[in-house]
Amino acid sequence: MEYVLKTNALCKNYKNFKALNGLTMNVPKGAIYGFVGKNGAGKTTLIRLICGLQKPESGNYVLYGLKNSEKGILKARRRMGAVVETPSIYLELTAVDNLKEQYRILGIPSYDSIPDLLKLVGLENTGKKKAKNFSLGMKQRLGIAVALAGDPDFLVLDEPVNGLDPQGIIEMRELILKLNREYQITVLISSHILDELSRLATHYGFIDNGRMVKEISAEELEESCRKCVRIEVTNVKALVRVLDEMKTDYNIISDNVADIFAKINISKLTLALSKENCEVISMQERDESLESYYVGLVGGKDNE
Repeated sequence: MEYVLKTNALCKNYKNFKALNGLTMNVPKGAIYGFVGKNGAGKTTLIRLICGLQKPESGNYVLYGLKNSEKGILKARRRMGAVVETPSIYLELTAVDNLKEQYRILGIPSYDSIPDLLKLVGLENTGKKKAKNFSLGMKQRLGIAVALAGDPDFLVLDEPVNGLDPQGIIEMRELILKLNREYQITVLISSHILDELSRLATHYGFIDNGRMVKEISAEELEESCRKCVRIEVTNVKALVRVLDEMKTDYNIISDNVADIFAKINISKLTLALSKENCEVISMQERDESLESYYVGLVGGKDNE
């Protein structure tokens, strides 16, 4: 498999805090790579390193086959566009003038492609409206247009749907999918909105405390996300006793709710529970979500 980005044991410290602690990751060419982790897990730090905004203490990364220590890394980075934390746009300028500024910075001699670029991100009709008067979603899409100005093969987006309303999230999702599928741009997305990420990603990297916990493809994740039966009972302790006797895998959700990860004989289960003076209130089949899979990997604290 060909990889756009590979990192090897990357470490980055801020005083006594280890933001990255031996991070190793692999972003396949053509992927939409979902980068998942809690606040402070190291996601933005990794993005800053590969963009050349900061340097690692140790370890290395390879971008398009070039190590970060090699002279050609600057040329490799020109194949990458990024929106880090907030869009890099001039609020007093129009969308067209923002792109003209970026074209000047990149040394692109002609502005002929600007109308097509604005149309691609859905900002072709903004006219003389200044960016400061754009909605948050429009600012995000302008930021992506700026990142696309150099015609990159690799797009890095840090929380691209953060704060967007439902319509803005849908527009952003459609844009990312279009860039990936029609323009063959590899995309790395750092996001804490896991339900939305599950609609996009072809691969995932789960990071915690600066380390990669697991990398997995969307297909592998789908196989790993176990189906379960969620059962509500009057006495969860009685349920635990019965499931232990039946040697069945389960997870207690609350004082009266549990998930059972096995095909069960409902008649046998309800009969055993009735002998324990425990009634079944409800049962329903469920699929484990990306969020519950992530929590199972790194623990139940709030995720970013």
